Amino acid sequence: MRVGLDIGGTKTDAVAVTDDGALLHRLRLVTGSGPEAVVDTAVEAVRRLSTALAVPITSFASVGVGIPGLIVPGTGRVAHAVNLDVEELELGSILESRLGVPVTVENDVKAAALGAWQLLDGSGTMAYLNLGTGVAAGIVRDGVLWRGSSGIAGEVGHLSVDPLGDRCSCGQRGCVETMAAGGAVGTAWGGTAALPVLELFDHADAGDARAIALRKRLGHGAAAAIRILTLTVDADDIVLGGGLTALGERLLVVIREALAESATGSRFVASLQLEQRVRLVPSGSPVAAVGAALVGRGESSHG
Repeated sequence: MRVGLDIGGTKTDAVAVTDDGALLHRLRLVTGSGPEAVVDTAVEAVRRLSTALAVPITSFASVGVGIPGLIVPGTGRVAHAVNLDVEELELGSILESRLGVPVTVENDVKAAALGAWQLLDGSGTMAYLNLGTGVAAGIVRDGVLWRGSSGIAGEVGHLSVDPLGDRCSCGQRGCVETMAAGGAVGTAWGGTAALPVLELFDHADAGDARAIALRKRLGHGAAAAIRILTLTVDADDIVLGGGLTALGERLLVVIREALAESATGSRFVASLQLEQRVRLVPSGSPVAAVGAALVGRGESSHG
């Protein structure tokens, strides 16, 4: 049995799986803020899984953790996990000492990519495009996660597609993230709703011109990311996950419309058949937590 933890800004999704990824138990906890609280949340999640399965913690072969931020390859060190109020944390080594089992730490989107591959029966090359507060992707080829030389492979959110566009948090202008990230879209829309992007879509459906324009811009931003992933890694499947996918088919329709529009003026883009490559992660699927568990399977220590 292996444990996978998806540590997010508000909740931690925890699973126990068999060595081939079959789900044995799943639970969720509220994630604490700050380094100490993040560690305590992870330990508590593993403890509750062991209790639910009536086995000691040391019977788990490994614990894998998917977490936002930069993960230094081979170290288990987390840096700049802003939503968790963590600037730097030796998460892998601390958890290993607390739990007594091998721990692997991976970026949450990359872990989710591996989970999507497993749960959606991936083949060839799959790209997992996360449309959440930010935009990023994870790439899996023949079941193996591709991290790149420094772990930033898939950071398509910070590719500039409009050099004269809005300023991005990374300092560039016109990044994909300024168009398609939930945070940027919500800020551009404003409003008072708890879920501003949902409110934007509702207003667009009602004919609000500004909402329609912002929704279209979101679709074009996501479509740009899909083209980038296709033209760089030629992904057979591009799976959409992240918070914005709670919109379901409403989001997919907007993205497919943008893809179709780009294909209309280019026989080359049309030949890529982008619309047929894109699908959504099933609602509620624990792809990130399962992927974290599978990352643990492939490493002997926090790497």
